[in-house]
Amino acid sequence: MSMTALQDLLADFAARRDWEPFHTPKNLAMALTGEAGELAAEFQWLTPEEAARVMDDPDKAHAVRMEMADVLSYLLRLADVLDVDLEAALKEKVAINERRFPADDAAAADGTDAADGTDTAGR
Repeated sequence: MSMTALQDLLADFAARRDWEPFHTPKNLAMALTGEAGELAAEFQWLTPEEAARVMDDPDKAHAVRMEMADVLSYLLRLADVLDVDLEAALKEKVAINERRFPADDAAAADGTDAADGTDTAGR
């Protein structure tokens, strides 16, 4: 299902409940923030190893999927209300980040020479 189709699904869901008056940019952004917090709460206090295995537990996996769906729902709804093309925005942001964080610099930051993979940090 495309992003547009998902947005249409969510818009229809809201319309059939007369929720459009409440789906203001401010309210949707606040709801998105709240749902992102609920997603983060699923990982709170887990070690990095436990967090990497969270999807191994069926109950935790379900909770994480549902919180991710909530985050995506509010992001898609906010983009729809503001008429933001998320695909175009993401492509633009990746292009900006490609310029800000060149791949060669990333390799140098981890102590390897980007050209030949040699260790430049004395490791």
